[in-house]
Amino acid sequence: MLACPVSATPTARDAVASIHAAIEQAEALLGGPLLEDLTDPATGEITPIFLVSGNGPCFKAAAFARYIDSRPELVHVRTRRRSPQTNGVSERYHGAIKIEALWRELPADGTETGRIVEDFRLLFNTVRPHQALHGDRPIERYLAHPAESPTATAATRQTTQIP
Repeated sequence: MLACPVSATPTARDAVASIHAAIEQAEALLGGPLLEDLTDPATGEITPIFLVSGNGPCFKAAAFARYIDSRPELVHVRTRRRSPQTNGVSERYHGAIKIEALWRELPADGTETGRIVEDFRLLFNTVRPHQALHGDRPIERYLAHPAESPTATAATRQTTQIP
């Protein structure tokens, strides 16, 4: 999870702000534009990121579609209706944050909820090893480059889903 802003409303504006925050975080980690990282320097071909979402109204809104259409590095895919398991990474993260953070501290307001969510996101990505990543942390996989990998087929940020 590159960004997890807390919002009181589920609008297209909030969804766009969340995607924008994730792109900013990715660019901060990469030290440059995300689009540049996804573009093959030899061919100019873009390897897009698949943005998987649920089917809420915010993801079906025209404003959200316009934002996605303006970003050549993104391809939007909605999960099948009533099939949360098709978005398992996100569902697993939300379950973990509820059990491991929010239900333990019971935040008093939105500001405190935002702080708890951000603290958990940092723990989840940078401290906590993940079994699905063979003990690696998501940040290690995200920042992996093919040249640093022991084999040519090793997972990189272009080939690994990041929780």
